Amino acid sequence: MATLGDIGLAAAINIISALIFLVAFAILRLQPFNDRVYFPKWYLKGLRHSPTRSGAFVAKFVNVDWRAYIRFLNWIPDALKMPEPELIDHAGLDSAVYLRIYLLGLKIFVPITLLAWAILVPVNWTNSTLTKSDFTYSDIDKLSISNVPLGSLRFWTHIVMAYAFSFWTCYVLKTEYAKVAAMRLQFVASEKRRPDQYTVLVRNVPPDADESVSECVEHFFLVNHQDHYLMHQGVYNANKLAKLVKEKKSKQNWLDYYQLKYSRDQSKRPMMKTGFLGCFGAKVDAIEHQIAEIERLTKEIAEEKQRVEKDPKSTMPASFVSFKSRWGAAVCAQTQQSRNPTLWLTEWAPEPRDVFWNNLAIPYVSLTIRKLIIAVGFFFLTFFFMIPIAFVQTLASLDGIRKKAPFLKVIIDEPFIKAFIQGFLPGIALKIFLIFLPTILMMMSKFEGWLSISALERKSASKYYIFTIVNVFLGNIIAGAAFEQLSTFLNQSANQIPKTIGVAVPMKASFFITYIMVDGWAGIAGEILRLKPLIFYHLKNFFLVKTEKDREEAMDPGSVGFNTGEPQIQLYFLLGLVYAVVTPFLLPFILVFFGLAYVVYRHQIINVYNQEYESAAAFWPDVHGRIIFALCFSQLSLLGLLGTKHATQSAPFLIALPVLTISFHLYCKGRYEPAFTKYPIQEARMRDTLEQAREPNLNLKGYLQNAYVHPVFKDDDEDEDEDFMMKLETDSVLVPTKRQSRMNTPVPSKVSAGSSPSLPDAVIHEHYTA
Repeated sequence: MATLGDIGLAAAINIISALIFLVAFAILRLQPFNDRVYFPKWYLKGLRHSPTRSGAFVAKFVNVDWRAYIRFLNWIPDALKMPEPELIDHAGLDSAVYLRIYLLGLKIFVPITLLAWAILVPVNWTNSTLTKSDFTYSDIDKLSISNVPLGSLRFWTHIVMAYAFSFWTCYVLKTEYAKVAAMRLQFVASEKRRPDQYTVLVRNVPPDADESVSECVEHFFLVNHQDHYLMHQGVYNANKLAKLVKEKKSKQNWLDYYQLKYSRDQSKRPMMKTGFLGCFGAKVDAIEHQIAEIERLTKEIAEEKQRVEKDPKSTMPASFVSFKSRWGAAVCAQTQQSRNPTLWLTEWAPEPRDVFWNNLAIPYVSLTIRKLIIAVGFFFLTFFFMIPIAFVQTLASLDGIRKKAPFLKVIIDEPFIKAFIQGFLPGIALKIFLIFLPTILMMMSKFEGWLSISALERKSASKYYIFTIVNVFLGNIIAGAAFEQLSTFLNQSANQIPKTIGVAVPMKASFFITYIMVDGWAGIAGEILRLKPLIFYHLKNFFLVKTEKDREEAMDPGSVGFNTGEPQIQLYFLLGLVYAVVTPFLLPFILVFFGLAYVVYRHQIINVYNQEYESAAAFWPDVHGRIIFALCFSQLSLLGLLGTKHATQSAPFLIALPVLTISFHLYCKGRYEPAFTKYPIQEARMRDTLEQAREPNLNLKGYLQNAYVHPVFKDDDEDEDEDFMMKLETDSVLVPTKRQSRMNTPVPSKVSAGSSPSLPDAVIHEHYTA
């Protein structure tokens, strides 16, 4: 059991580590040759130029201005200077609202920490229950509820504080939900025109023996949305084509590398092996081999394009349908289109940057099966993962080391080594063990078939959060292996589970304190150093970069990473709310995390991250819901703990608290969540009216025509693809309908034999998208 000395040593190690990272960053960012690593966002916006282009030779690589080193910590106030409206304009609403999660943590926990230390800590400390008992305890336990005697009237203090903390948390959550909802509506109303504002994704188009999917879509929307329908773009399975294009790009990069290498030393031609990872197989001339591979792939790409053009199986029963107004798109996206609710399914199209093209080729009928498979797989992943985590955590404890390696007993009994193992090793062991988890969860979300990057990140975040709750939180506070824990929960009655968790919570406070310091202090400071992108940029810059475009591609600005960052934050909300009443000693460590993370991520969002998409803070309902879950969990665990403390008179007063919290959540869900799931018709009409007044001659069809074309057709080979794209458009416009009956088409169709010139806006420009 970690003592205050152990925690102090762990704090010293993590503080020193964090300071080393921050100082190293502050110095490295000043060097001209690192400028693209630490300020890539400004380069991508075209607002910053490389300082290595001019000046003395040494000054191109090293900052020789001594005054800059005196001001090396100026990045902190600079990160805080940019006002929020400017930040939204600079980085987008998603990034600005993501930062508000850290501010939300500070708003909730600063008053809670002050109140807990002013009231609860003295109440707990001024008892002698643990001193008189035979239990093993530490000084931290003397500050917790464990030091209050059984049946004491002092438990009323904890109940009152639980109500106070819950009411304050709900008040802050409501205020923030209202603020973010207003920010979202204002952002949507004031932002520039985007293709997704006019476009709906239609899925599960029913097959028709007489017509193609494209003809079927056109006829359906000419009939049911004849005054608002503008055009549609078909969805095609171009996944194989995308893989070939990606492989060709990789071969081109290798060719550039070998040519650059040969230009530096022409005395020897570069050679390579053609086998696995370049370590096996025949040895060949690297340049000639890559040229041959590129020629082969070019031919395969052309053949695949022909196949996509001619093969009806490449056509998916889906389409991006665009409308003449936002109002028309809003009506279509938010209403049922057919008598059969499983056909003609409509939803808002993701913005073009947000589309995950690979999953558009997945048949709609298989999505339910895929989600069921992943649900079962995720269940087993979550509980089986508990076994290695428990094993690692056992090895990272004194008793575990004594048992597995008794010859180390002499070493680990040294005070410094003992303090290091108990105060630092468990946290870092768990952190290392979870490195590959986000990649696994993202692969699972992709298999489920979500159609946008933002949806993939939100679903991965949900899985990560559940995994964190079960393995990092419950897996560490409850002893035993995975099946033993599962058996315990299944065999217990429902009213015994809160007691089991409640008793275990205070005993693991020291472990979570060390985890917060490793993950939340040193880990956050390490994020700003960007060690991996720094190394990879200089390797690419030396071996691959020949032009300014190559240098721009070598930059790796990254993004916020909602799928990993938000669940991490939610773990700290859970720990803070659970331990606020039980062990207030943990709260200051939470505050340091939220404060440090806010400054670091604000700097990264301003200068580094280049967000891949903009969802207008669509993730906020998830953030709100998880904090509500953490609040209810803390209330139930406290209720279970008081049940074991013989607080029979006071404990029942806690029963009303979860009920009130859930009622509050339902109120917020009904009041604010529609702003994140629906687009008001009134708002859409207002924007359309303003746009018509300002731009009466807007060519909306020209603006939307290529918006949802698959990126493989927008590559650098645009000249090569121009004839292919023109052929798609021509074929789409001139194909006559094969429908035998006109009963579903009261007006002539542009693609029918009886096309009428009175419908110029119904012309379809269809492209192959996947």
